[in-house]
Amino acid sequence: MSKLSPLERRSALTLACVISLRLFGLFLIMPVFSLYAQQMPDATPWLIGLALGVYGLGQVLLQIPLGLLSDRIGRKPAITLGLLVFAVGGLVAAMSHGLLGIVIGRALQGMGAVAGAGTALAADLTRHENRSKVMGIIGVSIGVAFLLALILGPPLEAVAGLSGLFAATSILALAALVLLWLIVPTPEQASAPAAASWAGVLSMLRDGRMLVLNGSVFFLHLLLTASFVGLPLLLANRLHLPVSRHWELYLPVMVIAAFVMGACLHRMRDLAQSLKLVAVCVVATGLGLLGFGLSGEHVAVLGVAAAVFFSAFNLLEAALPSLVSQLAPDSMRGAAMGAYSTSQFLGAFVGGAVGGIALGRLGTDGVFLCAAALTLVWLPLVWLGARRIEAGRAGLEAAPAVGGA
Repeated sequence: MSKLSPLERRSALTLACVISLRLFGLFLIMPVFSLYAQQMPDATPWLIGLALGVYGLGQVLLQIPLGLLSDRIGRKPAITLGLLVFAVGGLVAAMSHGLLGIVIGRALQGMGAVAGAGTALAADLTRHENRSKVMGIIGVSIGVAFLLALILGPPLEAVAGLSGLFAATSILALAALVLLWLIVPTPEQASAPAAASWAGVLSMLRDGRMLVLNGSVFFLHLLLTASFVGLPLLLANRLHLPVSRHWELYLPVMVIAAFVMGACLHRMRDLAQSLKLVAVCVVATGLGLLGFGLSGEHVAVLGVAAAVFFSAFNLLEAALPSLVSQLAPDSMRGAAMGAYSTSQFLGAFVGGAVGGIALGRLGTDGVFLCAAALTLVWLPLVWLGARRIEAGRAGLEAAPAVGGA
């Protein structure tokens, strides 16, 4: 890999700030929401899970359209539209006094679907050989945003309440908008000369490699969102750890996860090797979720399980979008990243729903055990995908020899 140029470094760092500010706002409520939502008059386990994951539904509806729009009108105008809708959703949630209003606000936030266009802009501003580095920087920034949200969410909620947290998400979206236009570089070519058609997008999505990557991010965010339906309740009710001290678990765990990501990310340059590491991460995710469900009142067991789970999550969160950007045709990069983000947020929506149902019927431990069982569906997808790619490569390597015989 070549060294990042000054433009690439500036692009990576500033786009990381833009993307992380928005995601920090989304993550901010995760460590406290399921606890405080129980106190609302219309609270049910199903509505709690829905409110936590419904933003994913809005993302599902608009990620591919906004990705295609960014291919046509340019990345920055499409991202601007999404950030404004996101800010409106935060205000709606902030002014709501029940879970139903929060569900509507979170759905609007989800409709600010800029992840695909944002990562496509990062790819536009970097050379092919440096894309995994840039995506790694963005992935690290997302991990930092996640860590800060887990640490700062509880004390900020204590000061400003849930409505204050939602208002903060709108302010952060507007701050990201300012950074986008004042600091993030603009590509020389603002839009693709021949934007992709829907038929082209569908053809690309049928590619087995894309199916593996999109399916992987679907399961990854399904399991993350489901786990946060139960994790705050586990820490507060089972381990009797006050919300204000939840950071004492999250901080060392996320530091460990960051080191693991740094040590392993360079192994994901080759696609076939990457899929093998993805399979290892799937197994680690399942083991972490099992650890959550079986930890009982043992803090050490929970800490080890959390380190395993979040190490796998952070590594996949950084590596998967880089692989998508490398595989997608240039004229469909925005649409490809939009499809990837659609799968990601569909997983978040399904995860919130599954987590809420499991919480109501099986209790806190049942949330984690159900999530762990879903890794048994995810793992064959990755394993079969890796075999298919290896078979395809073998065929390509054999073709010239056959032709010359």
